This record gives sequence, structure tokens and C-alpha cells, in this order.
Amino acid sequence: MTTDQAAAAAPATSRPGTAARPVRGLPALLERLFTALTARPVSLYAASVLRIGYGLCYLAFLLREFTHRDQIWGPDSPWTPALAKELFQQTGWFSFLTVSDSMLYFNACYVFALVVCALFLLGWRTRLTSVLFAMVVAAFHARAIFMTDGGDNLILLMALYLTCTACGRRWSLDARRTARRERGGPPSHWTLWQASSDLWSQFGAARGTLVTALHNCAMLVIAAQVCLLYGSAGLYKVQGVSWQNGTALHYVMNLDLFRPWPALSALVDSHPLFVAVAGYATVLIQVAFPFALFSRLKYVLLVMLLGMHLGIAVLMGLPMFSGAMLIADAAFLPDRFYLAVGQYCRRAFRGRPDSPAKGAASAPSAVVPPRPGGAELAGRR
Repeated sequence: MTTDQAAAAAPATSRPGTAARPVRGLPALLERLFTALTARPVSLYAASVLRIGYGLCYLAFLLREFTHRDQIWGPDSPWTPALAKELFQQTGWFSFLTVSDSMLYFNACYVFALVVCALFLLGWRTRLTSVLFAMVVAAFHARAIFMTDGGDNLILLMALYLTCTACGRRWSLDARRTARRERGGPPSHWTLWQASSDLWSQFGAARGTLVTALHNCAMLVIAAQVCLLYGSAGLYKVQGVSWQNGTALHYVMNLDLFRPWPALSALVDSHPLFVAVAGYATVLIQVAFPFALFSRLKYVLLVMLLGMHLGIAVLMGLPMFSGAMLIADAAFLPDRFYLAVGQYCRRAFRGRPDSPAKGAASAPSAVVPPRPGGAELAGRR
């Protein structure tokens, strides 16, 4: 074979300039985005905290208003079922509370709502209970849309978003049941058939990819919703004259509607410099929060938002609104933070181990076996 024939017979990959080049530009960006959305679910602990928080918040809300349930949502409410149905014709909403005017039916629906909130909080059959929880929140919100504060608006949005998340994979009865199944005995014939079936394996892989992508997109929407809420609230405040001159909180704390503790409100209002600084800080934090998501400044702003919402809950008497906002802020904390909190809680629940000195004093003395040849050495000494 001549040199020319050998060069012609050589594979194409050995020729210079024919190596595969990495994909760049928009296709590479789309590929990385697709991988990030479908590779693994993100913020599973944060989603579980949202589930626990909103389930507990709405359960506490329904329990708090248990004695006033008929006046707010029942047949004897000032916002009568007929008025609610008339509004539904204009807005397109629906509430199962208006199906019947019977008090027995309303009480049964109320008990059902309490049970759903408790099961959603515990993470039992989360795929089902998340949908039921969203239906409960939507029904109660639509039934008395003018009777509650703004906290239930955010809870309604988050309840709808949580139906698309895998919020039951951590800190839930579902996660506990899955762990027990994995530690259990030998697999059943159905499980073995699923593992050996190629079609079922492909279906499981496609289902896992779809669930992961849906969860990641829902968590992204939750983060965007919170950023939009803070950004729009801050920008609307900037346009107000009272926020510009630092007197907005002064007027708020002198409204009887937002003075659950008049003496405390008067005490805070007696320090005008503090009130003005708090007003400017509120606007600055809300406007800056969406721009600080990818920096460590985010954690500083989260701490400041914690203080702001606690102040709103105490001074203005809006615990549900403040609780809903605090739970939404928890979506921006990483999973490693929740893992550390979980480990700390487990250590605190189980009790701290004894100190080394105490353990050494209470431990029985160990029996040391005789050393070979020890008797001869002792006799020589």
C-alpha cells in the first residue's frame, strides 16, 4: 500500500480539524437550562417548609375563627350565599360552601377543611392533599373575599403553586413511608416486574423527568412571585408622599383599625426618628430584595424582613399576613440550612450526650487480658 492509499484509508477522525467541537451559543444555553430543570429537584426542604408553614397557618386561621365561622363563611354571614353567587357570575369563581344553605352542610365542610389542612401539614398522600388544600383555600377565599385581610391572597397563590411541587419528599409522612419501604423486606413480584420491564422503566424515567421539571418550574414561579410582590410594594411606596417624607408609619399606627395594642403603638410613635428610619428602611429593603437574590446580601435582607413582618404582626395586628410572608421568605434559604436545623433539633430532642469526664466516671472498668509472658517478667522483677 502506497502512502497516498494509506492516507485515504485512514479514518476521518484522525485528520486535523475534524474533531467534534463543543456546542456553544444559544443551543448550549438551552441544553444547560434543560439539564438544570430536569436533572434533579431543587429546594426540596424549602418546599416542605412551605407545605408545613402554609398548612399550619391556615389550620390555625380556621381554628381561631371557629367560633365566628358562621358569621364569616356560613349561611348567616352578612355576605350572604346569594351575594356570593352573584359575584361568582361576574368573576367566574366557585365555592363549594355555597352549594347548600344548610348549617349541617357548612359544618361538615368546615370539619373537612380542618382535616385537609392537618393532613397537608403532616404530608400524608401529598399529591392528593395538596390539591384538596388548594381547593379548600380557594373555596373559603371566594366565599368571603371581602371579610379577611391580604394574607389569604398570598396563601391562595402559594397553595396553587404547591400542587406542582414535590413538597412531600422531605419531613412528611410520605417520606417516612418511603424510607420504611426501602428498609423493608424482599421486594414483591410486582416490584420485580416493574424493575425488569423495559417499558415500565422508560415510563418511570419519563415520569421522574416530568415531575422534576414541574417541581423546579413551580419553585421558580414561587420565587418570582415573592420578588414581584416585594418589588411592586416598594415601588408603590416610593410614589407616596407620606413614604417620601417618612411619616407613613406614623399615620398607620394612629388608625384604630391597625392598633391592637394602643399603648404599644403610642410608645413606638413617640420616637419619630425611629419611625422615619423604619419607613425608609422598609422601602429600601423591598426594592433591593429582588436584586440581591444571587448574593450573600440576601441573608441580611431576610433577617431584616423577619423583623419587619414581626413588627407588622404585633403592631398592626396582622398575624396571618405576616405569617404568610415569612413562610414565603423561607423559599430562599438553601437546603443545607434546613439540614443543619434538622440535625440541631434531633440532637436537642434526643438530649445531649454526657461529657467525657462523666462518661469515664460512670463507665465500668474494662477487663484487660493478661499479657503473654507477664508472669515470668514479674518473677524476674
